[in-house]
Amino acid sequence: MRDVLTAMIQAHEIQGVLALENSFNRVGLDHVLLVKVASTAVATKLLGGTREQIINALSHAWIDGQSLRTYRHAPNAGQRKSWAAGDATSRAVRLALLALNGEPGLPSALTVPKWGFHDVLFKGNALKRPRPYGSYVMENVLFKIAFPAEFHAQTAAECAMKLHPLVKDRLDAIDRIVLTTQESAIRIISKTGPLHNPADRDHSLQYIVAIPLIFGTLTADHYEDKIALDPRIDALRAKMQVVEDPRYTREYLEADKRSIANAVQVFFKDGTSTAKIEVEYPLGHRRRRGEGVPLLVKKFEENLATRLKPAQANAILELCQDRQRLEATPVDAFMAMWIPA
Repeated sequence: MRDVLTAMIQAHEIQGVLALENSFNRVGLDHVLLVKVASTAVATKLLGGTREQIINALSHAWIDGQSLRTYRHAPNAGQRKSWAAGDATSRAVRLALLALNGEPGLPSALTVPKWGFHDVLFKGNALKRPRPYGSYVMENVLFKIAFPAEFHAQTAAECAMKLHPLVKDRLDAIDRIVLTTQESAIRIISKTGPLHNPADRDHSLQYIVAIPLIFGTLTADHYEDKIALDPRIDALRAKMQVVEDPRYTREYLEADKRSIANAVQVFFKDGTSTAKIEVEYPLGHRRRRGEGVPLLVKKFEENLATRLKPAQANAILELCQDRQRLEATPVDAFMAMWIPA
């Protein structure tokens, strides 16, 4: 299992470092292509590939068909968001096996004029690698703990939770709600107008703020049609103004911060207002590990209980909390623990 954990670090690092300064969504591509690239490299290595075979497999990952971001944005947001990464990793294993079976690589897959990835899909820009590969990404990984919502909106949901007691009995008296956020959130998840399905709603900044303002909580069930029909939700969404704070945008990109800041302030028709509630780092952020890790373990424990009997779930939990024993466990023995008794 130590080999598997090392491979996880490597895959996260490749994907994350390439994502730092290469904005695929700006050219209409989905970042899931990096899941395929990173998984191709690591899968080829795990399957015994040589350096040359890894490079050959990677060349095919880059020239392979790449996913458009269509399925993450209205009016086409859909369930593909939930299986896109699994689809990418399965393709990665296929490419790894091709390379191991002798498929030659393409030496200038990225750079060849007119036909390469840079010219065809990246508007002529060369890919950047802003830092060497190490363990930066895994050390700074964001755990989705507090809310089932797109990460740019996690802190906004936390702000709305804090405001709930102050507004729950005054919803009709609200004049406007100001959401202060980062440029990325505005570009990716700020949505007005109809939201067509749960996948559309969980990528709407305004919807994600409206739910905890009204209900004081946010769960996966709140994205379903039954809740979405509540007229109070769209009434609040219509009163929201989304504005960028340049500091939030700047610190979102700073390597030593990587904040995902949001602020929410509610203004009432009588001229009064709440305080401006600001949260700069979500619960799953590195800077909040002390709060986050116990809740992460609790989330793991609760989800094990939904699929496995108590003794089996407890055995997995205990092993995962014993690093030395976990690292020494054969992979097949670990996987066998997950077969329902």
